[in-house]
Amino acid sequence: MAAYNTEIIHNATARYEARRMRHEEEYARRREDVYRRLPRVRDIDRQLRATVARAATAALRQGTDPAPAIQALQEQHTALKKERGALLKSIGYAEDALNQQPLCPKCGDRGWKGSRMCDCLKALCEEEKVRQMTSMMNLRGQSFQDFRKDYYPQEYQAQMDATYQFCLAYAGSFRTFPVRNLFFTGEPGLGKTFLSVCIAREVAAQGCSVVYDSAIHIFDRMEAAKFSGDEEAQEAADRYLSCDLLVLDDLGSELTVPSVRSALYNIVNTRLLDERHTIISTNLTLSDLNGRYSPQVYSRIVGDYKIFQFSGTDIRQRLNRLGNDTGR
Repeated sequence: MAAYNTEIIHNATARYEARRMRHEEEYARRREDVYRRLPRVRDIDRQLRATVARAATAALRQGTDPAPAIQALQEQHTALKKERGALLKSIGYAEDALNQQPLCPKCGDRGWKGSRMCDCLKALCEEEKVRQMTSMMNLRGQSFQDFRKDYYPQEYQAQMDATYQFCLAYAGSFRTFPVRNLFFTGEPGLGKTFLSVCIAREVAAQGCSVVYDSAIHIFDRMEAAKFSGDEEAQEAADRYLSCDLLVLDDLGSELTVPSVRSALYNIVNTRLLDERHTIISTNLTLSDLNGRYSPQVYSRIVGDYKIFQFSGTDIRQRLNRLGNDTGR
């Protein structure tokens, strides 16, 4: 069985049970509707249950040949089912509308086959895993459609439009895109976080697991997992390493200590080895990166990440000035 934590299994099981209950309630409503409109069907169902019981009794009877009795009961059973099917069709139902079937024939809607989790419950666990891995950050407020290259000085518009187009293609073809890792560098307010959020939002909508978090919080959770044994922190650390897309925002805002350098190397190296996608955004220059973190981290980012330089003037300040100039 895949490794699912307690929360994932609990949530998936609750959804599974709710789905099973809805299925049973839907069947009960359908049956009551048929019985109300066609009382004869209720009588037929009672007779069908009775013929099954009589057939079982005949099969267990000693001293006589049960075959003729069983044959007669089978013929009666077939005739009753045929009559019921015709009645159901007369009011717009399928002939087998009252044959209660489980949603999953493999496990009979138990979710387990012995000690093994059935594929039906496993599918819900995978959905819960995606939900859990997806950042709790609100990704709904920004989308690629909001990008405006005219927010940048004219000399940088072509460069930033090319960056935007690349990010759009990266998100749209996430599973098959030839580039996995992106590194956004530049001064504050130039759209690094905006495009990161746009990508995360699009990728999450495709059903991929996305974690979007700040460098400060990521390294805090990694340290807690390593040194305090905090179970919640350990689960968070596992998600940072195993999600389909990790967006590590604002690298360099944290206090750079040996544990942070180690955690960053672990994230970068592990995700590269596992061929998982990562986006890192930072106000640091590549020179800053080389001096602040280990040579191994610098080497892997320069060698295995597509690097984008964000250039221009602070968009927020630019918009504020435009608003003031127009009296808004």
